[in-house]
Amino acid sequence: MSINCIRTLLEDAAQGHADKTALIFNEKTMSYGELFSRVNQVASYLSELDLAKGSRIGIYSNKGIEQVVAVLAILSTDYLLVPLTKMLKPEQVEYIIGDCAIQCIISDKVELEGIEEINFDGHIISYQTVCKEIASFEEIYKYYNKSYSCAIGGHSNAVITYSFGLSGTPKGIVISHRNLIDSARVVSQYLKLEYEDVISGLLFFNLDYGLNQIFCTLFKQATLALHRFILPESFFDHLINDKVTVLPLMPVNISQMFNDDEQRIPSAELFDGVKTITSSGGNVTEKMIGDCKKTFQRADFYSMHGLTEAFRSTYLEPSQVKIRPDSIGKPIDDVELYVINEEGRECAAREVGELIHRGGYIYRGFWNAPEENAQRFKSVQILKDVLNLEGQLTDEIVVASGDYVYKDEEGYLYFVSRQDDMIKTRGFRVSPFEIESVVAKNIPQIEQCAVFAIDNELIEEEIVLVYTAPSEISEKEILFELKKHLASYMIPGKVVYKKTLPLVQSDNNQVDKDELKRGMAG
Repeated sequence: MSINCIRTLLEDAAQGHADKTALIFNEKTMSYGELFSRVNQVASYLSELDLAKGSRIGIYSNKGIEQVVAVLAILSTDYLLVPLTKMLKPEQVEYIIGDCAIQCIISDKVELEGIEEINFDGHIISYQTVCKEIASFEEIYKYYNKSYSCAIGGHSNAVITYSFGLSGTPKGIVISHRNLIDSARVVSQYLKLEYEDVISGLLFFNLDYGLNQIFCTLFKQATLALHRFILPESFFDHLINDKVTVLPLMPVNISQMFNDDEQRIPSAELFDGVKTITSSGGNVTEKMIGDCKKTFQRADFYSMHGLTEAFRSTYLEPSQVKIRPDSIGKPIDDVELYVINEEGRECAAREVGELIHRGGYIYRGFWNAPEENAQRFKSVQILKDVLNLEGQLTDEIVVASGDYVYKDEEGYLYFVSRQDDMIKTRGFRVSPFEIESVVAKNIPQIEQCAVFAIDNELIEEEIVLVYTAPSEISEKEILFELKKHLASYMIPGKVVYKKTLPLVQSDNNQVDKDELKRGMAG
C-alpha cells in the first residue's frame, strides 16, 4: 500500500485511535473504528460489482455521514470518485455521466428521483432501503462482514471533479491519490491543524476545497462536524453545539451568515473556541473580514487562492488580512509562482500578467480534453526567459493558469481577472473584477453586482453593470461614484437594477453572467 493514498490515512487512524470521534452530524456520531468498518463493508460490495479498474462511480446525495463513508469507500478501491452535487440540474448530471462514463451512482432516497429522471442504466446504490432492485447501505452493513484489504498506488487516479462555470462546456479535472495527500499535508501544516480540532464540514464535497476537509481530518485524526446550511441560526448552533475550532468557508457562506438581523447573531464569547477561518473560491471583501472578526474574535482568518488545475497556489497570512485585504497572498510551500507578460518575460511590480504555477499540487489534467490540456499544462520552457533552465529536464509541467494578477513591491499577489473574462473596449483591456471591487468598496447600498460585456460595433464591447440593492439607486449617482475611482474607458455604458441575480447552479458563490447576457440580448 502506498503511503500517498487516502486509504493509508484511514487505516492509520482506525488502528491508532479507533475510539476517537471521526464524524458528527446533528445528534449522530461515528468513531474512527466504526468508520473504518463501514467503509470496508461498502468497498467490499463495490469491488464485487466487477467493474473494470478505473471505472467511475458517482455520488449524488445530500450531506451526511453515509456520504463520507461513500467517498472513502470509493477511494479504498481502484475506481474513481465523481462527486455530483445535489445542486446540479438533471441535465447537468446526465452530461457528467455521459462525459466520463459513470457506471455506478451512490445516492439517497431524496435524490433517486433525479436519477430516475435521466434514465441511468448503470448500478444504483442507495443509503436507505427503498426496493428490492436497488442495493442499500443498510443491507450492506447487515450482510457484508468479511475482511477487506486493498493495494492502491499513490499515482493512481482518484477523483474527477466537475465545475459548471460561467460559460462553455464543463470539463472534469483528474486528481490523483498523491494530489489528495499532498493537499491535506500542506493545508494541515500552514493552518496548524491539530488532533483535538473539530473541523466544520459545511462545504459541499463536489470540489477539492470541500473534499479537503475530509482528508485534513483524516491526516490529523481530528473530528469532522458535518452541517447543511439552511438558516444562519442553525449554522451558529452547529458551531456552538459541535464545538467547532476550524471553519472553512466560501465568501457566499460569510454573506449568508451575516445577511440577517445583527441582534440574532449570538454573543461573540460563544465562539471563543473557533481558532481558524479559511476562505477560498471567490473575492473576500473588507466587510466580510470585518464581520468575521467581530463575531469570531479569537480566530485567525486565512484568505486562499486555488486553481482548477492545481489544488492551491497562495494564501494570505492572518497578520496581513487587515493590511492588504485585497491580496491573494504569497505562494504556499513547495510552489513557485511567476507573473509573465505576453512576451514571456517576468512582469515588474504592479504590471499585470498571467500567473504561472510551478511545483507541487498540480493535477493530472482534464478528462478527455486534449485542447484544454494543451492550453493550461505547459512545458517549463515557457519560463525560459525567467529562469535559468540550463541542465534541467524539459518535461517538467507547469500550469499557465489563465489568471491575470500582479505583484506589489513586497511580493504580494493581487487577482485582476480571468483571461476569458477580460473586456476589450475602446482599445483597452478591462477587468470586470476591478469594477466590481470598486463597487463593493464605495457603494455600500449595492448588495451584489456583476460586470460583463455585450457587443457594440462602435467600441468593440460595451460594459454592463447589473446590481441588487434594497431599492433602485439613481444611475447618475452610481456613475458619479465610479468616475471618482475608475478611468473613463472603464465606466459602464449600461447600469441595470434587479431584485435578485441568477446564480450558477453548481456554485452559489458565482453570478450566472451568461443568463444576464441572454436577458440583455432579449
